[in-house]
Amino acid sequence: MPDWSYQTLFKPLLSRLPSRVSRSFTLGAMGGISRMPGGSFVIRTLGHMELSPLLEREAGGLRLPSPVGLSGGVDPGCVAQKALAQFGFGFAEVGPVTVRPIHSAEPIVMEPAGEAIRYPDLFENDGLDAIAARMERKEHKLPRLARLLPMPDASPEEAFGQLAAMIERLAQAGAAGFILDIASGNRDWRDVLAISERLAGLADAAGYPFFLYVPLDLPEERLRELLSLPSSAVWQGAVVGDGVAAERAGVDAKGAAGRPIIVGRQTLGLSIVQAKRLREQMGSRFTIIAGGGVHEPIDALQLTEAGADLILLHGGLVYSGPGLPKRINEAIMYETVRREPPPEPIPFWRNWGWMCLLGVGMIVGGLFAWWIGETSVLLSYDLSFLGMSAADIHRVNHHLLHFMSHDRITLAGTMISIGIVYYQLARHGQRYGLHWAKTALTTSCIVGFSSFFLYLGYGYFDPLHALAAAVLLPMFILSMRRNADRPSLRPVNLRNDRAWRRAMWGQLCFVALGFALTAGGIAIAGVGVTDVFVKADLAFLGTTPETLHEANPKLLSLIAHDRAGFGGALLCDALAILIIALWGIGEGQRWLWWTLLIGGAPAFYAGLSVHYGIGYIDFLHLLPVFVAVFLYAAGLILLYPYMMKGYPSSHR
Repeated sequence: MPDWSYQTLFKPLLSRLPSRVSRSFTLGAMGGISRMPGGSFVIRTLGHMELSPLLEREAGGLRLPSPVGLSGGVDPGCVAQKALAQFGFGFAEVGPVTVRPIHSAEPIVMEPAGEAIRYPDLFENDGLDAIAARMERKEHKLPRLARLLPMPDASPEEAFGQLAAMIERLAQAGAAGFILDIASGNRDWRDVLAISERLAGLADAAGYPFFLYVPLDLPEERLRELLSLPSSAVWQGAVVGDGVAAERAGVDAKGAAGRPIIVGRQTLGLSIVQAKRLREQMGSRFTIIAGGGVHEPIDALQLTEAGADLILLHGGLVYSGPGLPKRINEAIMYETVRREPPPEPIPFWRNWGWMCLLGVGMIVGGLFAWWIGETSVLLSYDLSFLGMSAADIHRVNHHLLHFMSHDRITLAGTMISIGIVYYQLARHGQRYGLHWAKTALTTSCIVGFSSFFLYLGYGYFDPLHALAAAVLLPMFILSMRRNADRPSLRPVNLRNDRAWRRAMWGQLCFVALGFALTAGGIAIAGVGVTDVFVKADLAFLGTTPETLHEANPKLLSLIAHDRAGFGGALLCDALAILIIALWGIGEGQRWLWWTLLIGGAPAFYAGLSVHYGIGYIDFLHLLPVFVAVFLYAAGLILLYPYMMKGYPSSHR
């Protein structure tokens, strides 16, 4: 459920359901998909959440692959942990956890205007036994920090015993560290201090990092007092809470059965304040985890500037979408690399220049094929294979040369489009070591060169296509050598502004276009090596395959070669477009917007112009083309403000 589908389709639909039903359905569906064979791969692929080594962090002796963590409030029942772990997180909070279940019948209230969520009880959870059993499934490899709370009515002695029991049980279940929440829920402050003083021996015995949970609304004097105790040496760091008591947030909580809490944008200021206080009091070696109010990448950067080492996402993931961790990771990585000297440019002939030449070769080949399709249609070796002249073919069926011209011109337009896309991806993407651009080129080229064998499906060997493949294949191989990934040096999106929201619809259009063209390429190639014609083709020709076979048995082989070749080329082009749409679209990527515009135009123009030129205008036959043109045009219009945006001298 990437942002381009979440913001446009799923979020509007899910918001119409009761919040508990919506959360249960979403987490259940995601969890179910992740447990299917290949499910996690699909989730990771749709969002391209691969993490760079530059994002690795250390906290309490734990190695974290990313500084962005998942709050336990997003998935309190640990239902979809395997799926959520694919979103680009570096660690996960589990909890709150109490020794016994605490449930509430009150609804969870969404407040979209303020991007807030009101929970009826901050202690609500399924209890130690249920959560430990789910953790034991070990559905992912991310470090898990269990957030533990004593029961609300527990005495200091009882609270200490409950914490000790939960630590022992959850350590066996795979917890990597513990967040001890002893100051939430209006607990008597003397009890909080008494519990804290007894924790030193527990930490030594456990051998796991302990983090103090700091409620957002904990007064400064109490925070200083708590961290000044001799027992404060037990803390490896602190986790700043992501919510405030409802009555303290200005929400009427009278009559509430539990302890209502508000999570949302309004808490960012408090998060920044608490992070600053912790950094000032505890110094640079103390790990600070915060995330209350982080709904945009700019919020995370403000928190890190205030002193936070790690970010914990909750409400922002619900309102901004599952792509938020990736966007924050990209923003943090950009802030890291932009301060360093730029790497040495990659020489033209090392790799990317060869791909540029391959793209130019495809463009030249496409122009030549288009000229042939507009003039003689068939080359001398085609006629030699058939043992017929053009006049003989015309006598067999007066539409046949037009039909073959239609196949060859659409192939030519597709080849030109492929060449433009390849050249642009090499010059602006591969040249700078962008992983997604190299993946698009590699995937598309492998499919494209493999599709050459489709030409043999009906026993026709095309020497010109074979020569082109023999010339271009070495270029592809040379373009893949010494092709290491590099972090992007281009600014990234920081805000959920109007241009970004519109761009999600534009991205959806291009993802749909990519999938549709992929399906079309597979279908056309499949028809080419099996039935050769569809019903609309035969209606245009006014004949049958049997009649053509009787006239010349080799006619079907030649036509099948053209159809299979076009299907393979379309699939090759479609995969490049699909990977661009899934992984490449970003704010300010002007070159990519122009690539999509100029790269798509030749294929669409060729497909429509040749059909109208020869009179093959069956509506149902052309309907997929009309839909594709609509998606293409709508996507470009919606993406324009976002991708063509310029950046001021200061990115922030």
